[in-house]
Amino acid sequence: MTLMAERPVMSIEPGGFEEMLDVLEELRVPDGYKAEIIRGNIVVSPWSKGYYNRVMRLVCKQLEAHLPERYEIDRAPTLFVFPGDECAYGPDIHAVHEQALETESNHLDGESLCFVAELTSRSTRNDDLTDKVGVYAKAGIPVYLLLDMQEERAIVYGSPSAKGYEVRYTKPFGEKIHIPAPFDCVLDTTGFQRPEKSDKAQVTPPPAT
Repeated sequence: MTLMAERPVMSIEPGGFEEMLDVLEELRVPDGYKAEIIRGNIVVSPWSKGYYNRVMRLVCKQLEAHLPERYEIDRAPTLFVFPGDECAYGPDIHAVHEQALETESNHLDGESLCFVAELTSRSTRNDDLTDKVGVYAKAGIPVYLLLDMQEERAIVYGSPSAKGYEVRYTKPFGEKIHIPAPFDCVLDTTGFQRPEKSDKAQVTPPPAT
């Protein structure tokens, strides 16, 4: 195992993709980390910063009313497999057909997704902007929302094809951006910005009962 940026990377050659999935299933990752298969490597990356949870809640809340029938949106850590590209990703937000969840396996079919969103970090940004764009498009996922947390902008990819997404448009955080079919709605990115820096987060305790 070698260290690369903020994340450990483990390469497994002999058994290929299926062996990597087996290893991934048994792998014990530290608290606060997730494991994916990217470019033939098992990659362990840190979970999101605290305020990312606020952003993910805002995305789910706005899109839930526009979900296609029998699809569910969630931000639970779930692994989706793309065998044709020998990749397995755990998107930050996913919308998946309810039937795909009726399994005892923890490796779900990537083609059952109608929406994925990734919130970039320093360690994942390059993969989110490059490899995942191609893999999600080839899998036929209708919408890929990339929230570039470093540049504070939203990028929407739509109309997937074997060659990639045919549609791409960008808006800075704080503006509204169109989410194409099957949602066909507007996402307001107000509140997606990073919090102002302070020495310590101020927590207001609940009122006494």
